[in-house]
Amino acid sequence: MANQQEEEREELPLTKAAEYLLEECRMVLPGIQALFGFQLVSVFSQRFAEELSRGEQQAHLVAIVLIVIAIALIMTPAAFHRESGEQAVTRTFLTVSTRLLVVSMFPLTVALCIDTYLIARVIVGGWIAPVLSATFFIMFMTLWFVLPRWRRLQKLLSR
Repeated sequence: MANQQEEEREELPLTKAAEYLLEECRMVLPGIQALFGFQLVSVFSQRFAEELSRGEQQAHLVAIVLIVIAIALIMTPAAFHRESGEQAVTRTFLTVSTRLLVVSMFPLTVALCIDTYLIARVIVGGWIAPVLSATFFIMFMTLWFVLPRWRRLQKLLSR
């Protein structure tokens, strides 16, 4: 019965897996770069200095640093692929690149939640800002980290 419920699975050749991985990195990068641009521009807004405390401004700097880290991690697989020779794809390249992409999602999550908090604090204030930020943190962690591992977790628990 368990075998019938197993999802159909097909192993990809290394070249195809590398192609998909690099494409995933290319899809994520423009959104992060746009966010980074908005983060930089907001610092020069008059409201930034007027409505955010010094600590909140520093939190925004932390969010910018986290986005820079996420960008570096996401761009590394393409640079690694180019530098190691585009004619060959290794299992090590796929493993390292996949880990870099997954790791990049954590600083991205934290940066998004910090900026969400700051924006909500300026617009609505009160208790909504931390609740909204925490809700998004839980959402990102669930969608990006828990859900992809859900099947593996189910298999471990059913043993």
